[in-house]
Amino acid sequence: MPETVDRFRSSTLGWLRGTLAGWGTILLLVVGALGSIWALAQRPVGDWAWIFPIALVAGIVLLAVKAVTNFATTYELTEDRLILHQGIVAKSIDEIELYRVKDVRINFTIINQMADLGTLTITSSDETTRDAPLVIRDVVRARLRRETLRGLVNTARRSRGVREIDMVHEDIGDLG
Repeated sequence: MPETVDRFRSSTLGWLRGTLAGWGTILLLVVGALGSIWALAQRPVGDWAWIFPIALVAGIVLLAVKAVTNFATTYELTEDRLILHQGIVAKSIDEIELYRVKDVRINFTIINQMADLGTLTITSSDETTRDAPLVIRDVVRARLRRETLRGLVNTARRSRGVREIDMVHEDIGDLG
């Protein structure tokens, strides 16, 4: 079995500090916690004080859902494959042969850049990405991981003698 080059998950902490949704969740948690403490200190408690525990619970639920979702999928990069380990109770393993990768794209917002976080989108001729590209969100050190992946894709293609050929219709653009 080939040696593992990199193994990673989408980052919950990265999501918290590197996305607007994460910042909103932090805000819910802080406002909910501080508001609940403040409301408990008030005598009598106001009719609107119920909103703080609700905000706290909403923040905890959002954080827990994101953490479980991220924990459920692990990405393993070897010299010739990207392996997806999915599931907690029922598990599945799927692979993308690197020589089949056509494109590796990285997207990130200004907030993502500050947190060194990005979204990798992988398009390939493999069955895993035939219907839609594989999107890996909240990747810490996404630029470095993209470059590592691109290097491994090129190495895998060279070792198998595979070349990428773009097919273009010659009649595109001819109107008459």
